[in-house]
Amino acid sequence: MRLPSEQLASHLARDLKPLYTVFGNEPLLALEASDRIRARARAEGYTEREVLTVDSGFKWNQLALAGNSQSLFASRKLLELRIPTGKPGKEGGEALQKYCESLPPDTITLIYVSELDWRGQKAAWFETLERSGVAVEAKAVLRRALPQWIAGRLKDQQQDADAATLDFIADRVEGNLMAAHQEVQKLALLFPAGPITFDQVNASVLDVARYDVFNLGEIMLEGDPLRVARVLDGLQGEGTAAPLVLWTFAEEIRAIGKIIAGVNTGKPASMMLREARIWGPSHQSAMQNNLKRFTLGQVTEALRHAAVIDRMVKGLVRGDTWNELLQLALRFARNNLGTMKAQPGRRAVPAAFAAHPALF
Repeated sequence: MRLPSEQLASHLARDLKPLYTVFGNEPLLALEASDRIRARARAEGYTEREVLTVDSGFKWNQLALAGNSQSLFASRKLLELRIPTGKPGKEGGEALQKYCESLPPDTITLIYVSELDWRGQKAAWFETLERSGVAVEAKAVLRRALPQWIAGRLKDQQQDADAATLDFIADRVEGNLMAAHQEVQKLALLFPAGPITFDQVNASVLDVARYDVFNLGEIMLEGDPLRVARVLDGLQGEGTAAPLVLWTFAEEIRAIGKIIAGVNTGKPASMMLREARIWGPSHQSAMQNNLKRFTLGQVTEALRHAAVIDRMVKGLVRGDTWNELLQLALRFARNNLGTMKAQPGRRAVPAAFAAHPALF
């Protein structure tokens, strides 16, 4: 059984299973999920706690021994196993499968698996854990869902804000959920319960956004010009190498062209997504939702533009590399920047970027 972390609280209110596996790429949500399971176990009388961490010297027979050992002080036990690398190896995988064949009585087992990629989720040991208990997935909160997530956290502390203010907070904390949690908590300390104004938030919330260069392709697909400009500005400020940004864009553009060409010959979009190596539900959804906005001619011109930027990066031609990278991404923007209006608290796109309508 698999549950998203946001559904764990309602599950625990109804039931408590003997085995939980917490995994995912969002540490804050994984930590909160583990805390909820611990709290529910304590409430049910699982007062003893034993923690095993899989490191270089770990012996996998310790898992079975810990499960079978009886406590002198408590009849019920919470056994935690932490796998920081997300890779138990062959011996560990076999030990986990054997452990699931006969879960110990009067024991709640909580397994935390960090850095588990999609290949790991298809491994036999993980599928056994999922079948034998509850797998709680701590997914990263995407930018489009971040305002709603913030609104929920504000509601928990008896505060609320309008849509524009929530969007402003999301811009400042994107990609850094732990800091987002701290910023929301700070608002509870600074202001009383009830509505929070934009001016209060603007004066209080720090800009702690962090961007992953490997998400640039999906951001380009979604086509929000202001967000593209903000993310590129953030990556440049963090010292991200321009060649890596160019490679990420070029790979996404080639994928767009490959999928369009395949679909035009009658091939299923799902098959073309796999051939173009577009993985992950979010990325696939962004591609399918925006593919009709693009043409092969647009892709061809964008790749020519990318070739010019490559020469610029190598010092063969003059130009502002980061400005050209923005222009490249804006070829796939939804709107003509010349007609856009800046939203409250959001930086307007520089006039130089709006001066090339042919790019959009």
